[in-house]
Amino acid sequence: MTAPRVVSLAPSATATVTALGAAEALVGVTGHCDPPAKAGSAHDRESPLAVGGWLNPDLDRVADLDPEVVLTSDGLQADLADECRERGFDVRHREPATLDEAVEGFAARGADAGDSEAGKELARESRERLDRVAEAVADRPRPTAYCEEWSDPPMAAGNWVPDAVRAAGGRYPFVEPGERSREVDPASVEAADPDHLVVHVCGRGDRIDPATVAERDWAVDAPVHVIDDSLLNQPSPALVDGVERLAELFHPEAFPEPPP
Repeated sequence: MTAPRVVSLAPSATATVTALGAAEALVGVTGHCDPPAKAGSAHDRESPLAVGGWLNPDLDRVADLDPEVVLTSDGLQADLADECRERGFDVRHREPATLDEAVEGFAARGADAGDSEAGKELARESRERLDRVAEAVADRPRPTAYCEEWSDPPMAAGNWVPDAVRAAGGRYPFVEPGERSREVDPASVEAADPDHLVVHVCGRGDRIDPATVAERDWAVDAPVHVIDDSLLNQPSPALVDGVERLAELFHPEAFPEPPP
């Protein structure tokens, strides 16, 4: 079966299609996506064309690419998805809100990219990895974690992040799973007395100085961990990497360093 021509307007969709081994199907992505070069010789290798930002892509440029499928994600792209449909594009819009929905979405993205079996396999492998983490942290004390996806003002991460913290063997009293991220005040963070402060500011990767949080006027005595935002902010396979990273931070004794 020939893979469809795919334009991805969501970084999470691009990352998932790439993890499926279907990067060849991508003919267009946004400037916020980070796809690898397509497979093939140096002579015939081509990367997908950039079509603008993930909230404001150039839909004329998308049309020029003659896509068979356009991928969008998240409620923030719902209006964009509707605009794409009005232009006649075949839009596959996914809006996961929890960790389970994100993993289920890997199978759906496989179908979107023309390889249902690869999608099912990616979802299965992801569940196995999460099961291994659950086994490693079972019956251990659960530290409280505060996860911050935006710092001005400080916002506690929602959506699938509460699930990710719990899957990693922690407690997360700030936002319920599936709810949107919300602004927090110092008093609520202090009252929760977190054992870990995890900073993953949207769009900043890991380029955050932990001192910007550690030196706040908060009565919180906990280490600050800065991790790449793609590990927690994207409902892509990177989210499973994020769960594993959190588990190592919360329970280092359960994940000893491999021998050299």
